[in-house]
Order: sequence, then structure tokens, then C-alpha cells
Amino acid sequence: MAKAPPMTLEAAETLALQGLAFIASDPPRLSRFLSLTGIDPGELKAWDGNRGLHGAILEYLLGDESLLLVFASEAGCDPQTILPTQALLSGGSIDY
Repeated sequence: MAKAPPMTLEAAETLALQGLAFIASDPPRLSRFLSLTGIDPGELKAWDGNRGLHGAILEYLLGDESLLLVFASEAGCDPQTILPTQALLSGGSIDY
């Protein structure tokens, strides 16, 4: 099987935005996310350039395997790409 192409920062941010849309599409899911992360709803409006927020979205999904699998299925991505993508958004390196 061929190795996946490297994740770009733009693609990582897009995936995080998909994660936010997934979380926000279900009010109980959004409420739980806000409660567990301590993120204020107003912070979600400051999306552009906020890699900490982008990484937090993916970190939250990584913390719940069943939620992660549902998100990955809906987003059409391999769930194994979420961890390295989250690391990229959090300032780390990305390795597959």
C-alpha cells in the first residue's frame, strides 16, 4: 500500500474545521465538547489562524474512539491520520 502524501497545514486546518462542524452538528455533542475543553463558544468565532483551537478539536475527537470513528467515516478520512494531523496543528511534526 502506498504511503499517504504529507499533510499540509491547509489540509490539517480543513480537517479540523470538518471536526468542528461535526461536533457542532449535534447540540449534546457540542455541549459536552465545550464543557470538557473549557472552550467558550465565543472562542469558536475566532477560528482563523487559531491553531491551538484547531488542535483542540482533533484532540477532543482523539479522546473518544467511537466519536473519532464516526467523524472519520463522515469526513471520509482514515482515523489514523487524525493523531499526526493534531500534532501538526499543535506545532509538532507529522509522521505516518
